[in-house]
Amino acid sequence: MDVQHIRNFCIIAHIDHGKTTLSDRLLEETGALQKREMRDQMLDSMDLERERGITIKAHPVTMEFRAEDGEDYILNLIDTPGHVDFAYEVSRSLAACEGALLIVDAAQGVEAQTVANVHLATKQGLAIIPVINKIDLPNANIEETKRQIEDILAISADTVVLASAKTGVGIKEILRAVIAHVPPPRLNPEQALQALVFDSMFDTYRGVVTYVRLFAGEIVPGMMIQLMNSGLKFEVKDVGVFNPKPVKRPRLGAGDVGYVIANIKSTADVQIGETMTDAKSPAKTMLPGFQKVHPMVFSGIYPVNSADYEHLKSALAKLNLNDSAFQYQAESSAALGFGFRCGFLGLLHLEIVQERLRRQFDMDIIATYPSVIYQVLKTDGTVLQVDNPAFLPDLSQVDHIEEPYVKAFVISPNENIGDMLQIIMEKRGEVKKTDSIDTRRVMLTALMPLNEILVDFHDKIKSVTRGYGSLDYEHAGYREGDLIKLDILVNSEPVDAFSSIVHRTKAETRGRALALKLQEVIPQQMFQIAIQAAIGGKIIARETVKALSKNVTAKCYGGDISRKRKLWEKQKEGKKRMKQIGKVNIPQEAFISVLKAG
Repeated sequence: MDVQHIRNFCIIAHIDHGKTTLSDRLLEETGALQKREMRDQMLDSMDLERERGITIKAHPVTMEFRAEDGEDYILNLIDTPGHVDFAYEVSRSLAACEGALLIVDAAQGVEAQTVANVHLATKQGLAIIPVINKIDLPNANIEETKRQIEDILAISADTVVLASAKTGVGIKEILRAVIAHVPPPRLNPEQALQALVFDSMFDTYRGVVTYVRLFAGEIVPGMMIQLMNSGLKFEVKDVGVFNPKPVKRPRLGAGDVGYVIANIKSTADVQIGETMTDAKSPAKTMLPGFQKVHPMVFSGIYPVNSADYEHLKSALAKLNLNDSAFQYQAESSAALGFGFRCGFLGLLHLEIVQERLRRQFDMDIIATYPSVIYQVLKTDGTVLQVDNPAFLPDLSQVDHIEEPYVKAFVISPNENIGDMLQIIMEKRGEVKKTDSIDTRRVMLTALMPLNEILVDFHDKIKSVTRGYGSLDYEHAGYREGDLIKLDILVNSEPVDAFSSIVHRTKAETRGRALALKLQEVIPQQMFQIAIQAAIGGKIIARETVKALSKNVTAKCYGGDISRKRKLWEKQKEGKKRMKQIGKVNIPQEAFISVLKAG
């Protein structure tokens, strides 16, 4: 088809503003799927996405639409995630498009992630079509939402399309707006093939399936392609589009979005953001790929059964191909054996990867407590990047430690401002400014240590605001902090797996909590076990696992008390000797329950 009749666009919005429902209606309206083939959340292929009602992966789909002037158009839609942890998926989708539908909930208005996604789309130079969704809700405030779109996002309210994805209102108007306002594909002047690899997945039978957007040239089965970054060459076996299931096509031309199956067998051969070109007459320049993402949160992932190590390794390689923001490298721990140090964009990302390992690859895994990367400046001037407390040098060699900070944008109802400020202060945050969004809500901008928002910050915002609060954050560099290494000693032996880097003010609370938890889960021995939390040589918390005691005086009946005393003294001496040579084996369950307790 003529390039002028192709439109490539994506849908961006805050989580739960109705993106996936809207894409279902668009599929229905364009006849991509029959009514009997439809189901809710059509483009969410994972069970996880359906259960949680969130989009995790970007999904491309090609639709054919006949406009009112009788012209036929091809609409390539990419449905994107809304959660802050999957912003990288959104940026990759935007690189393959010329326009974006911006969905805003008529009842909730503009939220934190809406603002972030609009900035991403504007930076890419995309045409933005604002859509106010859920206008059928009884508490929908259309005029107020229009005002927010103008004031906060600086987009004219005249271009707003009103819709209800649930009832099907405004779907035709959205399609008309896409054809009218989204420009046809940008094509590069050179004739040689240039295709951007914006996603990929692993198929057991066909190898690596790459998702591509063509900016110049064409791809047909049988031709030799070359990956410009790695220089590797492969023969194309199959090409096609998503409808939303894969459909074979004889060729993919400039402006098209589809899939390419070549004889790529190894997951390590393809990088997301790679440029694909013709091996016989390659393009001179590569397409601008994506910036390399840096993980924000780290956690160790270990197989429960050490024999599953190789299985876990291949599962992580396949996941990494499908989710390039996830990174991993091998490591070993005295307590947990061989495993991997994994990097994630946030805590939901970490949770989703663990859940996918359990479901898709049937893996039994243990994950260590999440941590961040600290910058350690040594006294000799060298800088170390430390993501694991075990690698922290001796404190005598450390000048100071810097921790990563984030700029957090918290949107909260007016009546909850006091509680929100208290939570931010508890987390060592500093509120920089407060903006009123409308008569009901404010946006707080705060600088906070990333380590503090890792575990329960999002949950606390939701519980304090009864679900109305929202959070978005961006990296804001490193700052020096009063950070120390907290060690846990069991029977005077330090246990690496329980070490953590904490702020001095929080060390005692965390030390006590860990010691108490370990006291519950470590089985009793024939001798008393001391569980201590220590900073350097100073013990800050202690709990004791009592010894199993045998009644050695049970055989004594009557007679002098000195006989019993003699037996008790003998038992005491034995326990003392046993404590010196006895070793405490901490069971695997203890590690799991402590890590769950955080």
